[in-house]
Amino acid sequence: MHKINEMMDRPVVLDEVRTFLRTAQKQLDGKLGEIEKEANDNRVPIIPHETVTFFIWLFGQIKPKEILEVGTAIGFSAGLMTQYMDQEGKITTIERNPIMIEKAKDNFKTLQIEDKVTLLEGQADEWLEKLESHKYDFIFMDSAKAKYYDFFPNCMRILKQNGVLAVDDVLQGGTILEEEKDIPRRRRKIHKKLNAFLKIVMDHPALETTLLPLGDGLLLITKKEEFDFSYMYET
Repeated sequence: MHKINEMMDRPVVLDEVRTFLRTAQKQLDGKLGEIEKEANDNRVPIIPHETVTFFIWLFGQIKPKEILEVGTAIGFSAGLMTQYMDQEGKITTIERNPIMIEKAKDNFKTLQIEDKVTLLEGQADEWLEKLESHKYDFIFMDSAKAKYYDFFPNCMRILKQNGVLAVDDVLQGGTILEEEKDIPRRRRKIHKKLNAFLKIVMDHPALETTLLPLGDGLLLITKKEEFDFSYMYET
């Protein structure tokens, strides 16, 4: 039984617009479409269909070869990316949850993409420190939202110049705009960390950043220049 994420029901666009985006756009077919439908039917958090169609369009433009995903979950988004990346592309994906790991492995086998995907089991921060610098064309971060701030310097280190970092669910149903005192205590850490993260990336001179109202907010960052971000984290 999956714990329900209350933010799944707090869209950042009108309900009828969200429904249109999810139903009117071309649907996935085959086994990947079955995985998407099963996840949605069972309220398993995967990227919503409006983000799916955007990724299909985006990958058609950038054709990444080396992809890193932080947060595998059931392997749906990795499965999607394998279909639209460069033909010789590879995906490395990180997941710590044993239940999700086994489900992802099953889905990779079902999709017959085991030769294209390397699944790293364990804590993302530990793996990110070990990965090669300037290796990845595209990084998709969809993990613990309070960790985005902490993961960011290593993501910049391992991302190639002109590479793209995509960060999912950064708006928290719009609650990141609220005062911290109005945020329930259980969500204040996420609220504080997400706002600190956005403060760094939204107007940084070495980055081109855009925030799209897809799902619960999709942030796209292009690293235009090499830059040491670690000093921003010194206390």
